[in-house]
Amino acid sequence: MTEAVLLKNVGIADSQRLSVYETTGGYSALAKVLKEYTPEETIEIVKDSGLRGRGGAGFPTGLKWSFVPKGAEKPKYLCCNADEGEPGTFKDRIIMEEDPHLLIEGMAICAYAIGAETAYVYVRGEYVKAIRILEAAISEAREQGYLGRRIMGSDFSFDVHIHEGAGAYICGEETAMLESLQGRRAQPKLKPPFPAVAGLYESPTVINNVETLACVPAIIERGAYWFRGIGPEKSPGPKLYCLSGHLRKPGLYELPMGIPLRELVDDYGGGPPEGHRIKAVIPGGVSAPLIPESGLDVGMDFDSLAAAGSMLGSAGVIVIDDRTCIVKVATRIIEFFHHESCGKCTPCREGLDWVVKILRRIEAGEGAPNDLDQLEGLCSGIFGNTFCALGDGAAMGLRASLEHFRDEFVTHIDEGRCPFH
Repeated sequence: MTEAVLLKNVGIADSQRLSVYETTGGYSALAKVLKEYTPEETIEIVKDSGLRGRGGAGFPTGLKWSFVPKGAEKPKYLCCNADEGEPGTFKDRIIMEEDPHLLIEGMAICAYAIGAETAYVYVRGEYVKAIRILEAAISEAREQGYLGRRIMGSDFSFDVHIHEGAGAYICGEETAMLESLQGRRAQPKLKPPFPAVAGLYESPTVINNVETLACVPAIIERGAYWFRGIGPEKSPGPKLYCLSGHLRKPGLYELPMGIPLRELVDDYGGGPPEGHRIKAVIPGGVSAPLIPESGLDVGMDFDSLAAAGSMLGSAGVIVIDDRTCIVKVATRIIEFFHHESCGKCTPCREGLDWVVKILRRIEAGEGAPNDLDQLEGLCSGIFGNTFCALGDGAAMGLRASLEHFRDEFVTHIDEGRCPFH
């Protein structure tokens, strides 16, 4: 796939403006839906496309929309998760800054399908530029009748509001995000009930990521089977990959889902700096377990990476070259998760505290012979025993570091020093 779908307007002068978006076919998908399809038919099109959520979980989008009960007495809501707190990830920011109307149109189509009249975009507060641009785009859409009452002369009414987060990583988790939206402390909740049944204000709610919603207009315009024809059968469609770390050409790339990780890093990212080799790659933001150089032929899709012991996550690809100490990498990642833990679950709160203490001790050259066994035990105590996936991501990442680069941990302990200093 050489054609840009999600990034087609990026780089065009004034791409944030409604007039520019309209010249590239903007809002024609919304018009098509309102004129030609019922809400149920719209959901079926998205189901048929095979679109899976681009926020990390990979849940089928159309199926999620279908879970919203029909004829519910309470109002229905759409929440766009634009928190994007995963280190190594910057794809949603680019969409909001460069093509905000693409997101608004995708949200409007989703709202029509599920019967929602109100939507919230939960944006991390650090995205000041994105918030300003999105606010202007929402105002433009209202003025031109793409938002508001009786959109395009139909019976459909819908509006979008922005909610600024305060920089808490935990708000990327959907139930914690809903708590924050309601002015409560951002902590995850046990499911069920799922948000589609009892979400925002205990009402039926769909939560989708920015990139997920940005895929919807193209699916409506060009058809479910066009979308399904891109990438692997079980994870179809275009995908945004965030490349950073030790690369010659870091940046945001739109390519088919399932592209081999090695091709992504070498051919598009330009490989590591001259004179150095790739040591490992984190394929999906720091929540995803790293993959050693020998495993880079894996496809960048949900199922292939899961089979390889990692995950696609947010597709925040972080390349680590041979100058880097994995003990240091693991320590910094766990320090991040420890700092961002909401503290609700004891295994995460207390377990990560102990993991940080042990890793810092090892990194300082003061490790004890049984430290690695203790780390393994702590990972077992954390994994699967928390309300959300924050603890799981931390445990999985550390386990992968211990599995693939155990010799570096052992050297730190046995020799009392870091071999990379």
